[in-house]
Amino acid sequence: MTSEPSQAGIPSGEAEQAETPSPAQLSAPATPAPFGDASAAFFDQLRRALAAGLLAAARELGADVSGALPPNPPAPPKVTAAPAPAAPPAPAAEPATQAAPAEPVKAEAPAPPKPAAPPKKALPPEKPWLTAETKTEIVKEKWTGRVRETKEQGGTRARTLTVGGQTALPFMFFEGEIPHRPAVAIEIMDKRPADWSPLLLKAWGDVINDPAQWAKAAENAGADALVLALSLTDPDGKPNTPERAVTVTKAVLQATGLPLIVWGPGQAEADNALLVPIAEATKGERLALGICEDKNYRTIVATALANDHVVIARTAMDVNLAKQLNILISDMGLPLDRVLMDPTTGALGYGIEYGYSVMERLRLAALQGDAMTQLPMIVTPGYEAWKAKEAKVGTGVPEAWGDWEARAIHWETLTAMALIESAADLVVLRHPESVRRVRLAIDDLMSAK
Repeated sequence: MTSEPSQAGIPSGEAEQAETPSPAQLSAPATPAPFGDASAAFFDQLRRALAAGLLAAARELGADVSGALPPNPPAPPKVTAAPAPAAPPAPAAEPATQAAPAEPVKAEAPAPPKPAAPPKKALPPEKPWLTAETKTEIVKEKWTGRVRETKEQGGTRARTLTVGGQTALPFMFFEGEIPHRPAVAIEIMDKRPADWSPLLLKAWGDVINDPAQWAKAAENAGADALVLALSLTDPDGKPNTPERAVTVTKAVLQATGLPLIVWGPGQAEADNALLVPIAEATKGERLALGICEDKNYRTIVATALANDHVVIARTAMDVNLAKQLNILISDMGLPLDRVLMDPTTGALGYGIEYGYSVMERLRLAALQGDAMTQLPMIVTPGYEAWKAKEAKVGTGVPEAWGDWEARAIHWETLTAMALIESAADLVVLRHPESVRRVRLAIDDLMSAK
């Protein structure tokens, strides 16, 4: 049981003696506090709160406390506001007095008009910096070197092909001479190719089964020259023989009057075994024999010297290697006007920028007078482009790549044109549509001559 609160104003000793206040004590009116109205109200509320607490405690002890609650204090009397005093009467108006006469307003003289701005002087007409008769001089490079030309000798060929002879960079006609346009050759094979794209097989049709018929079709497609690529095996899968290689070469020579380039299979021993008898059997036809590399250049150069042919000197993409092989060939006594230089290259997106740079540096060196780089250049964009994925593959590629055939032809065409711009004198292509497009582009570039 909690302790009972002591009544305010009762000494602590008396509070201990009386456990429960009597109803008369609870109902007795409180003595007014000698404080202000606000203080009295506060202490009255405190007294009633304490009384309510004591009554609650008495109920718990079982005392009868009915009617013991003190009466509510009387409501304070309403205070009415005193009526406001009446406003004093307004004083009587004084009689009006006569107003003083107003002073006359003096009119200000108008401001003098501002002087008019002087008229603008007409500017003299602009004089042209240059008269209509003046011609601006175009800055030109002065080159001291010249690219060697191939000789116009072709044996029984109905047409000859001359490349080289430039004294300026490609298509810079205002800087020097460009006597011959870049040439386009088409590659054919001595048998139906097993590793060519189906698009190429479809483009050439059944003529690819007969090298002579294929040569005629290539001439009709607009080729300036033909490249006959020999295989390691014959159509039956047996090793290719010199006799068969000679027979196929002669058949191609009889079928067309175009200049002919003959490539070996790409292995030094096989190249020597096939190219030497071909050179001897076609003496005087001025074939271009390849590939003449550092591994077999002595054999190829010797047979070219003996049978009046041209050689194609191939090296990796390096200026110094190309120059060194040319020096070795020249040291064997073969005139450099019977040498075509193949610096090799890559296809679009596969190293073409490096091949472009090497070819450009070779041509710059030639124009600056380096005799061992003054050779016409042949490159193979057809071979390089058609082994790239973008041209070789038609399925399993992103849809955004577009039509396979169109993409492949674009790849070969753009590769060829980039290399022509970098100084290629002869490009070897595979697709007839690529040949047509490249020839049109060359026509357009040569029209500025």
